[in-house]
Amino acid sequence: MTIIALLLLVSCGTSKSLRHQPQTEGYDPSVPKVQRHSENYFSSGKNTLLKNSQGLWELYVAGDPLQIGLVTGALEDSLLKKQERVFFSKVKELVPSKSKQKWLRKLLTWYNRKLYLNVPEEYKTEIYGLSQYSSHDYDFIAPPYLRGLYLHGAHDIGHAMQDLALVGCSSFAAWGDKSEDGGLILGRNFDFYAGDDFAKDKVVAFVKPDKGNPFMMVTWPGMMGAVSGMNNAGLTVTINAGKSKIPLVAKTPISILTREILQYATTIDEAVAIAKKREVFVSESIMVGSAKDQKAALIEVAPDNFGVYEVPNSNQLLCSNHFQSDALKDDKRNLYQIENSHSQYRYDKLIEEFEEHPKINPEIAAKILRDREGLDEKAIGYGNEKALNQLLAHHGVIFKPEEKLVWVSANPYQMGEFVCYDLNKVFGADRAAGSSMAQTDRDIPADPFLQTQAYKNYEQFRIEDRKMDQMLQNKTGMTADFVKNYQSLNPDFWIVYFKPGKFHFENKDYAAAKPELEQALTKEITTLPAKKEMEKMLRKINKKLR
Repeated sequence: MTIIALLLLVSCGTSKSLRHQPQTEGYDPSVPKVQRHSENYFSSGKNTLLKNSQGLWELYVAGDPLQIGLVTGALEDSLLKKQERVFFSKVKELVPSKSKQKWLRKLLTWYNRKLYLNVPEEYKTEIYGLSQYSSHDYDFIAPPYLRGLYLHGAHDIGHAMQDLALVGCSSFAAWGDKSEDGGLILGRNFDFYAGDDFAKDKVVAFVKPDKGNPFMMVTWPGMMGAVSGMNNAGLTVTINAGKSKIPLVAKTPISILTREILQYATTIDEAVAIAKKREVFVSESIMVGSAKDQKAALIEVAPDNFGVYEVPNSNQLLCSNHFQSDALKDDKRNLYQIENSHSQYRYDKLIEEFEEHPKINPEIAAKILRDREGLDEKAIGYGNEKALNQLLAHHGVIFKPEEKLVWVSANPYQMGEFVCYDLNKVFGADRAAGSSMAQTDRDIPADPFLQTQAYKNYEQFRIEDRKMDQMLQNKTGMTADFVKNYQSLNPDFWIVYFKPGKFHFENKDYAAAKPELEQALTKEITTLPAKKEMEKMLRKINKKLR
């Protein structure tokens, strides 16, 4: 009976979404012709894709929704297929069975059955254009167009399903007497991690649609939603995940909502009005900066609630991964998030940074985004999620909305050079095709940390940490020499003591587990549940050793 019920569940109500076709009438269906000038430069008419000297791909596209999708897909063709391969190889790895892949497809079809009803028509058309260049290797998940829709909800589904393992983004804004020149400045880290290969091809996209505002966004191949961006009216958007209950059906993806805000809003009030129109399926803070308003605010959206937070009597706005508006700050999930996650710690760290740097400029903003230490400059281990710089960010970005300037971090993480772009020039009449659109004289140099032995050790630690995880899974293979080297690479990080301790615990070697776990508890542990888990293990160990 359970199998029959499940079959009915995944079949019922999905036929319309499977048959849905986006609007293409009235748009230019011309197939773009791409000229390959070199391995790093492609063009199609006035549309271009170029890889700059810092390794960022710069995309410039203009036109109606269908043309923007088609041209983006044509220019990004090989990058798009590579990004799909990177992303979906993880799916094949997790679900190798052909029969289980069929079940996955049915489940995704059912879960996303209302997605097409909650994405604006023009964006479905753009995704359709993009999907014409998608690989057919992953049609076992969904056909290209539907797969493109599903991918734009992946961020939302991911942070909802991971529960406490949220995307740990941090963002801030300063204006008036809190910024060096009195103008609005914003900074953010987008700590979204889907594997090292996923972040290799960062795209700085400059989009000039036939309707609405021209805008830029930091993205990746195949992604037309916005996670960090600014339009030519000086309105910025960045997103920070909040605590969500697990949604039962997909609705409007946050990145689609923020794309709509970028394209059609010029003030905070206009952004709020757009956000109120859409029904989301996860909780998120959207930081909106506005040159016209000369300030920033948080739009806090949830499936069953909505709030706006504007700082009272202050010229600074700080955001991590919990809500601050009256509508949502006392929500039980939000209170749980504050108590149990690393969000409050990073928020306190932002306060500390702003006290240390009372006048924010782009260089200081980059310094804050790159900070690897804990409160009071405590060494908490590289990669600790309590740090503003967790050494896994997809990108860092800095905005000066009134001047239409943006700085985007080059790899690795937010540690590479912050490359400057001037939207006045990018969308101006004198844009020169064939060369980088960056204003290199205003770039912020790469972090000197990249040249240190500590950084080399961290990168080696990441390799050894994956080996450690495999040993934990197999419950075999760990040696004393491995542990000694593993711990020496990142000695202040609690994980390097916890995992060997857990290995010994699960192999019932309680005498060996005890000192490792006790050492881990002396470090800055990322979350309260992790600390409680270790304390519980130690209580059991102490009973066994009596």
